[in-house]
Amino acid sequence: MTISSRSRLDRVTLLLAGEFGIVPASLAEGPSGTATRNYVAETAAGDRWFVKTYAAGTDLGRAESAARLSEYAGLCGVPVARARPVVDQERLVASYKGTALSVTAYVVGAVTADGQLAGRRWEAVGSAIGRLHRGLARHPLGPPTLGVRDRSFDPARARVRLMDLVRRYEAEPPRSSFEQWASRVAGERLAALPLVERLLEKAPPETTSQIVHGDLSGPNVLLRGDHVAAVIDFHPPARRNPVWELGRLALDPRTVLTHADWPEGLARLAAAYHELHPTLPVEELVSVVRLTAAYLGCMVYPLNTVADGLGPVTPSLEAYARSRVLAAVVLRERLDEAEEVLRDHLR
Repeated sequence: MTISSRSRLDRVTLLLAGEFGIVPASLAEGPSGTATRNYVAETAAGDRWFVKTYAAGTDLGRAESAARLSEYAGLCGVPVARARPVVDQERLVASYKGTALSVTAYVVGAVTADGQLAGRRWEAVGSAIGRLHRGLARHPLGPPTLGVRDRSFDPARARVRLMDLVRRYEAEPPRSSFEQWASRVAGERLAALPLVERLLEKAPPETTSQIVHGDLSGPNVLLRGDHVAAVIDFHPPARRNPVWELGRLALDPRTVLTHADWPEGLARLAAAYHELHPTLPVEELVSVVRLTAAYLGCMVYPLNTVADGLGPVTPSLEAYARSRVLAAVVLRERLDEAEEVLRDHLR
């Protein structure tokens, strides 16, 4: 253990005891997020807590808002990892000498939904997210509204960003194999934007906007058997299209590429979702495959990982980037089939 990591553990231990009233008998590193370093604390009594520490420079006000949105979802009946407030009961995030953290109950015996949607899990996840979106539709920041399409489905915006990325790759030739691949794919994606525009011609001209989770994806949905154990890692409250969020979770590239029966599973998920959140128009739900394919066709991340200094290109990130490209092809190829199955289940 380096001095810096030992010092970090000491600060985490002090914060747990002084701010959260938790005296850990052990503190071990847990699964970390893209911008957090996480630990699992266990007390002498056997209680286990998930400890999320935030990177330097993190807006702690936003972190507090994200934690409170999770608590709000819990009050709406959504399974979440409940927060441990600081001892003054007024905050969910505490900091000390540059270290900031929040604490939630540790979800025992759970696995992520990352590529794991199968069988009855489709309906279970559909019901959980339907309940989540129904609850967030009643959030104090306002009810759902119908308006211009979500920015994730905007080819004009994507064209500007992709052209900028292509120019930068041309100005400074890529060195690593990932950069060479990303440069080529960025050019191909730019050239294929007319295909995205054609996809959107048959999509609803307007989409629903409401408060959403913000980062709903396989790693942030925990499963225990065929049930949803917890929805975790909320972002601060913000309005987005719930179908964009649903597609990110249900049509994860790992699911699309490894489960050939995904159209049927997706339709069952959508039916369970719509039963609990009927506010969302059926035609918008039917368009989830079309909109997700358009979203993937507009994506700049993670092609810009190196160019924008977003962090190291790990083997898992590179594999995920490549699977996104393949999944977009599969979604387009099976679009008519998937939409027909969705309509059958949503009648």
